[in-house]
Amino acid sequence: MKEGCPHLAESYRFAEPKPKTPQGCEECLATGDQWVHLRLCLTCGHVGCCDDSKNKHATKHFRSVQHPVIRSFEPGETWRWCFADSAVADLPGVAVPVSAHP
Repeated sequence: MKEGCPHLAESYRFAEPKPKTPQGCEECLATGDQWVHLRLCLTCGHVGCCDDSKNKHATKHFRSVQHPVIRSFEPGETWRWCFADSAVADLPGVAVPVSAHP
């Protein structure tokens, strides 16, 4: 992780985008597939499935459009992940190295 991930810090400065498909993963809903957990892109509001899901749409979204930060879209979870810096944050502006995160 890069110290003080600028993408995570920036993600807390602005209001979150409205989820495009709050009912589930955008691509899985379109194809009738299933997902495990959901992630929200904090740049555009894309809702994608996590890497434990067979389609990994959240990661595919990052690779295709390079929006760096997602957050968990699961009830009760507050963490954010920066793909660009491989950093996670559970509190506003506090990035934690991946190796230190459970």
